Amino acid sequence: WDRPAHLVSNSYVRAVQRAGGAAVLLPVDERAAERVVGLIDALLLIGGADVDPRTYGSEPEPATEVTYPERDRFEITMANLALERDLPVLGICRGMQILNVARGGTLVQDLAGPDGKNIHRRRLGTFEDAENHVALEDGSLVARAAGEGVHIAHCHHHQAIGELGEGLVVSGRAVEDGLAEAIEAADGRWVLGVQWHPEARDESAILAAFVETAAERAADRV
Repeated sequence: WDRPAHLVSNSYVRAVQRAGGAAVLLPVDERAAERVVGLIDALLLIGGADVDPRTYGSEPEPATEVTYPERDRFEITMANLALERDLPVLGICRGMQILNVARGGTLVQDLAGPDGKNIHRRRLGTFEDAENHVALEDGSLVARAAGEGVHIAHCHHHQAIGELGEGLVVSGRAVEDGLAEAIEAADGRWVLGVQWHPEARDESAILAAFVETAAERAADRV
């Protein structure tokens, strides 16, 4: 069927379910965003297509891949509404970039060097040979969630954080080249973006911490 569709990789759904959460897929509908955000316990922003550079005031560069502006607008709106309501937010890969753009930040549109190589996406469409070491800041949310100071991450991205968004701090950097691989809220709220794919692991301490926090907050509201 060559028809438009709302699709989510099974890896995200299974990761949330393994952590004890109920995954709810949110169709793109900016008009309904405020109602929808009132029905969820936490917001997971997943990976996917490049963010439209126009959302952060830039023009597309030749290496920028396909974009879906309607999805961008919806997810940026949802991110800001979730932050206003103090919901736990986890952004994965593109989701981290959306979080940064939602807070007024920008992106680097392509990481490939003059030789065309990019250590953060070595092989297109696979997590094979995709492991990078990420140094996590002591005492940061991401270090507490991951339970370690250096994390072996499954990376598959060709874009990155440019100018950091308001109220965010870098809390993890790639050991090999210092690239920002994790960002979080400067005020200590449960707001985290990781440039890698924790859902690619059979067990993810980061997703477990995210779901656990969402459950605790939901119980407190009852």
